[in-house]
Formats: sequence, C-alpha cells, structure tokens
Amino acid sequence: MSEILPPLPEDWERCMAVVAHPDDIEYGAASAVARWTAQGKHVTYLLASRGEAGIDGIHPDEARPLREAEERAGAREVGVDVVEFLDHPDGVIEYGTALRRDITRAIRRHRPDIIVSGSFEIRMAGGMVNQADHRAVGLAVLDAARDAGNRWIFPELADEGLETWGGVRFVCYGGAATPTHGVDVTGEPLRRGIASLAAHAEYTKGLGAGGPEPGPMLTWVANQAGPALGVEAAVLFDMYRLGFDGPLPWAEADS
Repeated sequence: MSEILPPLPEDWERCMAVVAHPDDIEYGAASAVARWTAQGKHVTYLLASRGEAGIDGIHPDEARPLREAEERAGAREVGVDVVEFLDHPDGVIEYGTALRRDITRAIRRHRPDIIVSGSFEIRMAGGMVNQADHRAVGLAVLDAARDAGNRWIFPELADEGLETWGGVRFVCYGGAATPTHGVDVTGEPLRRGIASLAAHAEYTKGLGAGGPEPGPMLTWVANQAGPALGVEAAVLFDMYRLGFDGPLPWAEADS
C-alpha cells in the first residue's frame, strides 16, 4: 500500500491564488479554496491574463470581458470576492522581471501566508504537457514569493507605499506530477468547486467535444486523488517551503 500523503497545513489566515488564466483555479484548486473560505480564511485571486485567447470561436476583444466575468462568478461560488488581473497577453506570457514585479507587488499588498498556483513543470499529473503560460507564471510565483521579502529587489515598489512581506510560508502547486500534500474536499467543498468551474460555461462550450462536464470530471479527479490522502475526495499539491517551518533541525540535533 502506498504511503498516505500528509494534509496541507491549515494553520494560516490568508491565501493568494496566482494563475495564468481564468478557469485555471477552477480545475481542482477551487474546491480547496471552498474548504478554506468556509473555515473563515481569506483568499484572493490574481490572474496574469484575462484569457482573451482561450476561445477559438470568439475574438479576443469579445472573449476578454466574457472570461473576466466568468472568473468573478466562479470565484463567488467558493467565497472569493477579490479577483485581480495583470493584463499580460494570453498565450505569450513571458517569465521575467516584469512578471515577477507584478506578482511581487500583489504579494506585498495582500500579504498572504500561503500562495496557490499551477504547476510550472513541463509534464503535469497524468503525463500531459503543461501549457507555456502555466510554466511561466508558476515559476514566477515561486520567485516573487521570495522577492516580496527583499527590500533591494524592486525597490521602486517602496515608492508605491508597499512594504516588504516575507511572511509567505509556502507555495503550493496543483496539477503537479509528484504531489507532496493534499486537501480533503469531500462533500460540500467539492460541490462548490464544481459550481465554480460550471460558471465558465462559455469557455467550456468553446472547447467543443473536448470540454468535459464539470461535475463528472472534477468528481472523478477528486475521487482518484482521495486515496493518496486517505479520504474520499481530495485536491493534491506539491508544496514548496520558503524556509524552515518550526524548530531548526540543527538546533534540535545539538540539544
């Protein structure tokens, strides 16, 4: 029998989810968000683009406001009322200092304890090749989480009144090929996560025959992940710690 993964720590108050496109959070992570907001935790969403290139049959000028509206509606389904967009160009988001600066700015404003994003690996869970924007944003999130605490990186943000924030404890990636932790979303969190993805109706319709029904698809994925956590339904994450969380191991060794 495989070893059971540990639950993702929940001894925190503020989370920021940072992804490339509208609907990225909703393909799984939103169920975990629903669990957390029900606990009274505060979650904000930050999207690098407005997903304007995501629907083949709709011109980007029309798709942009449509996808923004669907994202805000989906966020409301899981108790999130702060949704922000950075307006990087959908499909050609570039990893670099501009993206890191924008994410750092948001981290310093919202001061999250944890950050949730999508995998930056080339290969995702299930063996699928990860999309370029996902890879760029995911890696930039990890770097920005450190940048936010360094006053000498992006010092111009101080001129905007943004103090450094070194309080991000860990960054958690959904869709990773090798998850390390999980969140139990059995029952109501999963139902709300399904409703969140269902809010992206026009986007899903635009996928044509490849667009899965939110309920059966998310239920199947969560039920497949559940045994890894020893529960019925789960969302799995690859968790990166930004520092030692607890007693320093060398201090314990000397005691």
